[in-house]
Amino acid sequence: MARLLLVLALAAQAASSSPASFDSTRAWTHLERLVSHGPRPAGSPALQRNRDYIKAQLAALGVPVVEQAWEAATPVGRIRMVNLIATIAGESPNRLVIAGHYDTKRFRDIQFVGANDGGSSAAFLIELARVLKGRRNPLTMELLFLDGEEATVEWQGTDHTYGSRHYVDAARRGNTLASLKALVLVDMVADDDLLLKRDINSTPWLTDAVWSAARAQGLGRYFSTELTQIEDDHLPFIGAGIPAVDLIDLEYPEWHTADDTLAHVSARSLQVVGDALVAALPAIEARLSR
Repeated sequence: MARLLLVLALAAQAASSSPASFDSTRAWTHLERLVSHGPRPAGSPALQRNRDYIKAQLAALGVPVVEQAWEAATPVGRIRMVNLIATIAGESPNRLVIAGHYDTKRFRDIQFVGANDGGSSAAFLIELARVLKGRRNPLTMELLFLDGEEATVEWQGTDHTYGSRHYVDAARRGNTLASLKALVLVDMVADDDLLLKRDINSTPWLTDAVWSAARAQGLGRYFSTELTQIEDDHLPFIGAGIPAVDLIDLEYPEWHTADDTLAHVSARSLQVVGDALVAALPAIEARLSR
C-alpha cells in the first residue's frame, strides 16, 4: 500500500511539473468574453473593458503587465492608444515577442464585433500566457497585445499598425531593440475553415520553423505552401531588422463584415495554431540562443 501511494505521488508530481498544453476551450471562453463587449475600436470604452479583462486574466496567472500608452495622430483626430506588454522571465533576458492586436476595425454602418479579426489573437495570447507561465523558457517571453492595428479610415499611408510602429519606435529610443530577437505575430487565427499561407514578407527560417512543427504535429493541411504577401504588424519589426513571421488567414470570407462573429470561427482552429506554435518554440529558441 505504501509503495502504491509513493507511485501515485510521483506520478502526480510528474504531471504537475510537465509543460502545460494549449487549451482551445480556455481560449474560446476568453474569445466569448472579449466579443461580448461589442465593437472595440481604438480609444473606445469597449476596448478599455477588454483591456481590463486581459489584465485581470494575466494577473490571475501571475504574469506582470505594463501599459504602453500614447496619443496617436490619426485621420479622425488624436486617439489614446495602449499596448499591453506582458513579460514571463526566462533563463536569458533576450526576448521572443509573441504579439497580436486586440482592437477592431472602426465602422459607422455595421456592427463589427471582430470575433476573428481582433478577438482571436487576443484570446489566443491570454491562453498562451498560461502555457508559457508553466514552461521552462530559455528566452524571456513577451506577450504583446497591440492597439491600433486597424485603420481608422482606410489602410493607406500611416493609417494602420499604430501599436507596432509605436512599440518599435519606443524600443529604438530606449535602446532595447538588441534584446528583441524575434517576433511571432498571430492575427485572424480562428477561421472555421483555417488555411495559413506563407507570407513572403516574413523571415523564411522563422516561417519554416512553424510550418515544420505543424507538419510534425499532423497539422500540415492547415499550413499551405502557397505564397502570399501580407502587410501587418510584423512589418515595423522587419524594418528594424527583427526576424518575424505572421500567422494569418486573410482569406476569411467574413473579414471586415458584420458576419465576423462567433458563428464563423472555431475553437479547433485556435487549437491548431496553438499546437503548432508551442511545438515550434524549441527550434525557434535553439536558433535564437546560438
